[in-house]
This record gives sequence, structure tokens and C-alpha cells, in this order.
Amino acid sequence: MTDSRTIEDRLREEYFDLLPDIRRVADHLEAEVKYLILPMRRKLDRYEQMVVTSRVKGCESAVDSLRRRQEGATFDTDQPTLYTLRALRDLAGVRVLTFPSSRLAEVDEEIRKRFESWKPDPVTGMGEGEPPLALKYSGYCEASNRVRGEIQIVQMLIGLFWEVEHSAIYKPSPLLKGVADHLEMRRCTSEVYKALRAFEDQFEALLGDQKLGSR
Repeated sequence: MTDSRTIEDRLREEYFDLLPDIRRVADHLEAEVKYLILPMRRKLDRYEQMVVTSRVKGCESAVDSLRRRQEGATFDTDQPTLYTLRALRDLAGVRVLTFPSSRLAEVDEEIRKRFESWKPDPVTGMGEGEPPLALKYSGYCEASNRVRGEIQIVQMLIGLFWEVEHSAIYKPSPLLKGVADHLEMRRCTSEVYKALRAFEDQFEALLGDQKLGSR
């Protein structure tokens, strides 16, 4: 009997088969990361923050994400069995937001020690030679051998900007298709990153001066 399901339908069926594992991985990683950074969080000054959040990628988002990774951003209908959502590294994810940015390196050190076998995949900056926008790792954990998880470590101001940018530019509604590739929009986005980093740099510089002056 011929299987009349589309590739998308096959992937949606696979998603709901994997969903219990995805949720377990997200919960496990959130708990483990919070435990790892707990000693640091206890020592934070009033102005400092470390926030851990987790998320489960939705069904349609997962299918779209896999599609975008294919040549021409399309599935080959002649080879439906080639595709599986298990190829995605971010079905379950945890993000650590830090402020100020100097705390990011401490969190990264703890994450790398615990997840040393995970694959690093930093989010590159907007321009050549710019530092990464976020540090990112992916791999398997004890919660599932079917679903990989992802951990991101990012400056809080950039992470909060992404909450807006993600839906407006990265994954926009059909009305906003093409906005992300517009040259002026890319320039403005780059300027936002520079401004947010400049704010943190200036804040930490003035903070250092205050601490020196109080001695």
C-alpha cells in the first residue's frame, strides 16, 4: 500500500512521538544548569543577574527549521525517508542570560566542564572579526538518547532583544517576509548589538572606577 503522507505529515507524526523526550530533556537541562550556577547566583551583587529559561521547540517550528537546512530550503519528495527531526540540535533548549557580561565567562566555564563532550556552535557576530553574540553547545544528556539538547549563554540585553527580534525578523509573519534580509534592517540590527554592548562596557568601566574609588 502506497503511503500518501507528505514529508511534513511524517515529520509531524515523528514530533509527537518525540515530544515526551523533548520535554524531559528541557526539564533536565534547566534543573542541571540552575544547579551548576547556583553558587555563583548566591554571590551576585544586587545589580547582577543570571536567569535560566528553558523552551521546547513547537511542531511547526521544528518542521520549518529542518526544511530551512535543506538545499533550496525544500524537501526532496522522492526521498521522504531521508528526513528526521532527530537531526535537529535544538528541539529542547536552555538559555542563560547574564548581566553584566563579565559574568558570562564564569557561566561558560561551568557549563563546559559539565558538558565537555557537547559540540560548541557559537552564534557569530554581525560582522567579520566581531565577537560571538552567544555561546552555544549541543549534545545528548541522561534524559534521552533520542533528542539532543542545546544550551545558550548570552548577555542579558542581547537575549532580551532577541525576544522581540525573533518573532519580528528571524521568524516573521508572512507580511514581514524579507525584512530580515533588507540591507537597512541588517544595518540597524547591527547597530543595536553595538549599542547594547557599549552600554555594558561603559557600565562595567564606571563600576570598576567606583570600586577603585571606594578603597
